[in-house]
Amino acid sequence: MSEHALSDLREPLVTEPRTMAGITDEVCAPMERRPSILWTLAFLVAVVALAIGVWAVQHTIRKGIGVWGLNKTVGWAFDITNFVFWVGIGHAGTLISAILFLFRQKWRTSVNRAAEAMTLFAVMCAGLFPIIHMGRPWLGFWMLPYPNTRGSLWVNFRSPLLWDVFAISTYFIVSAVFWYVGLLPDLATVRDRAKGLKRRIFGVLALGWNGSQKTWLRYETVYLLLAALATPLVLSVHTIVSMDFATSVLPGWHTPIFPPYFVAGAVFSGFAMVLTLMIITRKIMRWEHLITVRHLENMTKVIIVTGGIVGLAYGTEFFMAWYSGNMYEAFTFKNRAFGPYGWAYWIMVSCNVGVPQLFWIKKVRTSPWMILILALLINVGMWFERFVIIVTSLHRDFLPSSWAMYAPTLIELAILLGSFGLFFTLFLLFTRVLPMISIAEVKGVLGFAARKREAAAAAKAKAGGSSAPGGVGLPIAASKERS
Repeated sequence: MSEHALSDLREPLVTEPRTMAGITDEVCAPMERRPSILWTLAFLVAVVALAIGVWAVQHTIRKGIGVWGLNKTVGWAFDITNFVFWVGIGHAGTLISAILFLFRQKWRTSVNRAAEAMTLFAVMCAGLFPIIHMGRPWLGFWMLPYPNTRGSLWVNFRSPLLWDVFAISTYFIVSAVFWYVGLLPDLATVRDRAKGLKRRIFGVLALGWNGSQKTWLRYETVYLLLAALATPLVLSVHTIVSMDFATSVLPGWHTPIFPPYFVAGAVFSGFAMVLTLMIITRKIMRWEHLITVRHLENMTKVIIVTGGIVGLAYGTEFFMAWYSGNMYEAFTFKNRAFGPYGWAYWIMVSCNVGVPQLFWIKKVRTSPWMILILALLINVGMWFERFVIIVTSLHRDFLPSSWAMYAPTLIELAILLGSFGLFFTLFLLFTRVLPMISIAEVKGVLGFAARKREAAAAAKAKAGGSSAPGGVGLPIAASKERS
């Protein structure tokens, strides 16, 4: 293992003495005890938001898309804005799980499970918006290329919107399989602790896991292969989503910078959402020793990098609009910054370019509550980024006679609220029925660190030092975190 990878083990992942069995007890506790008052209140709020969204969706289907604020000029607005936003939120889960796993970054172990679940829930929310926008969602299966009775009418494979169907469905399936395979050791642990019907259910889900060396060897091989398979999806999925815009001829959309720009923005917003969920979770569950400040600090460093890429993309767009000499392109970007939607543009720039710079200050990126506030602002900014790209490019096109303004209706706002309700309802249920932290991976990292300390102590004792080696089976002592 490289020196860089080993450096992640030099600081403890826990801040107070914990035994291996104690970690299992703590992670399984939310599944075995009654929900807290805070969880119950949060769940009720999420369910109410979901119910409002369900009502708004059925009202849209019953009355038609005319209840939205769309017009002939702005034909897509809130729906595709929310679609791209939720797809982006889901990118951090695959990046934390797959790419950081391939690079042997040990700090991912306490946050990867929740990030993977967040990916699945975010993709579910994203998939709803194009289906609702069809107007007749019960005919959504027409997008699938299957032999049919309509004269073998095939879908248009040259349409970027169809590419979305394949990209998102593939991303969801691979992410779900990757998440489930990673759950297997912990499902077996829960099975062995459970009784009655719950034991039988987890027994089926664990697929006969017995913890033998052969089982672990096959598990690690499959997990590595799935990580290698999922890694290209991080780059490909949002690249394809960006082609919805880049393959058009509309000023502000027709640009080759969109694929890397969208991928960086997706990771940027995804990590902000992971931070939001993890900070709240570690406080409510009292898991400060499992999800440490070092985990949060490492994620803020990723936000600094991806935020810098997003800021560079903003500047590049304006430079190319000027350098190209295209009057329509120049007008589009001038209109974005100083036109009737200029307020949205400057909210976007402030939250996505200005706010991440505060993470250069160590006191800020090691303060959980400061990180939470800044992560929320980044998510607001990334939502406005999608709104600015879509609406400001559409509402004033080549013909001044077709210019129009767009404003969302209460129905559209209710559907957006409902998507957040769906996301948090699923996430809160996940915290109650499955282990939120990977027990096996955390124990593996801690066990390796304990053996490393034992070997170092033994070498020091052999060289004439006074320290004696400690046993692996003893509680894992943890020193203070680096300030």
